[in-house]
Amino acid sequence: MIISASRRTDIPAFYSDWFFKRIEEGYVLVRNPFNFHQVSKVSLKKDAVDGIVFWTKNPEKMITKLHLIEDYAYYFLFTLNPYDKRIERNVPEKSHIIEVFKKLSSKIGKERVIWRYDPIILTPEFDIEYHVKSFKEIMSELYGYTSKCIISFVTLYPKVYKTLEKIGAYEINKEQKLEIAYRFYEIAKEHTIKLETCAEELDLSPYGIEHARCIDKTLIEELSGKKLNIGKDKNQRKFCGCDESIDIGAYDTCLHGCIYCYANSSISTIKRNTKQYNVNFPLLCSKLTEEDVIKEREVKSCAVWQTSIFDR
Repeated sequence: MIISASRRTDIPAFYSDWFFKRIEEGYVLVRNPFNFHQVSKVSLKKDAVDGIVFWTKNPEKMITKLHLIEDYAYYFLFTLNPYDKRIERNVPEKSHIIEVFKKLSSKIGKERVIWRYDPIILTPEFDIEYHVKSFKEIMSELYGYTSKCIISFVTLYPKVYKTLEKIGAYEINKEQKLEIAYRFYEIAKEHTIKLETCAEELDLSPYGIEHARCIDKTLIEELSGKKLNIGKDKNQRKFCGCDESIDIGAYDTCLHGCIYCYANSSISTIKRNTKQYNVNFPLLCSKLTEEDVIKEREVKSCAVWQTSIFDR
């Protein structure tokens, strides 16, 4: 099974010590986001986990401890956007994050650090020209440190609409998406970086842009040398290409303060949850209660055969 760490929060940025403690103890407890008292016990042992996918905006704290997971196949989805503190309130300065990206890539290899330019938000200030200029600048900095970039266009979910409306954000129409896609592709091609879209309905293949699988069993297979019998994740959005995984994060625990984030509901909820953070607790930012029901989730390797040098 593939472990997702995590769509719900930034574990590398804020909870890496907790994660490594979970690796050490060989399991993690995860609350069902739709049924609070339903808790799953998920094995993190090497013989059960085929790979780990990290989602992050700042994995700096993890870099010196990656030897603790050297026996696992893993890669990072590293989001690096051109926004300032009005949109990404607590994300460190971009110049610093670019250096973190380079440091991580130099340590584990560019194929294992995938750049996400996500989401693309259009406002009167952050217009198409701004994004094209920013994309080119960041691309130039990351040239040689990644082999793929995944982009997405903002979805104005009801829970974030009012906040985004305050900065003048609006729905991006088809013509605007096509223009951005074409201009981004030309920049990516110039830097020999593959460009893909995340959960995008619009077919951009005529521009050389394919649909991404952010949770990608093929990449895990390449990293692990094992063929995996894992299907598409049916619990994700219609146009999501991700393969099946188990997410070990918790909503309302991310401290980046991004105003476009759908994984947080309110600042007060985040404060309440993060006060419960304990590196030694098997649950992230939560404590077990008498009403909780813990069920062991079946987690086993999905490997069907191991490759040899003759298979590659």
